[in-house]
Amino acid sequence: MSEEINLLDKKYLAEFLGTLILVFIGCGSIMIAGGEIGFLGIAFAFGLTFLALYYAIGPISGCHINPAVTVAMLVSKKIKSNDAMMYIIYQCIGAIVGVLLLFTILSGLQGYDLGRDGLGANGFEDASPMGFPIMSAFIAEVFLTFIFILVFFGATSKNANKCFSGAAIGLTMALTYIVAMPITWASINPARSLGPALVTAMENTFALEQVWLFWLAPIIGAVIAAFVWKEIFEK
Repeated sequence: MSEEINLLDKKYLAEFLGTLILVFIGCGSIMIAGGEIGFLGIAFAFGLTFLALYYAIGPISGCHINPAVTVAMLVSKKIKSNDAMMYIIYQCIGAIVGVLLLFTILSGLQGYDLGRDGLGANGFEDASPMGFPIMSAFIAEVFLTFIFILVFFGATSKNANKCFSGAAIGLTMALTYIVAMPITWASINPARSLGPALVTAMENTFALEQVWLFWLAPIIGAVIAAFVWKEIFEK
């Protein structure tokens, strides 16, 4: 018999709140401060937010706040299937709520237009900051997610120094985002991509039409990282 699911389980709520905060601050840094801080500042906004959240909710849920991380943990049998499913659902809901909150703030800005300005959604080709084609976007998202997940495994492994786990993962997120920002506006997190795509679709469907890549590529990268860690490094 499958284990009963408690919808108010604190670890699910932690994933909801953590993803909400990550997406709100990360996409907020793109939309509100991007012109001043540039790609480097945006990348560190995402990475430092994760670093802070890891120490806040890591002891509760493990601080996945990313469906790719949850899939990797499921593949490596570090999380039960029921929990993995609920983690992903709550992560996606959190991302959507975070973007809706950001949209509510931006809608009060004179001259802001959702269809034209968006909400920090990911994209390739015409939607890429530097016009990178679909294949470049796909390869970048797979490989950068692979790097991020591999560090996540290493930093949370039994022999790692847990005091520095959050710093290692958060800084790796920042470093991967530095590379990914000019290519796709940096996903490496399907929930981070889904939230802006869904809300932007109220006025412009371009992001929603491309969001499939930002689910497929990170999950492929995550699964590869899970197998590499389990079969090579963990053994």
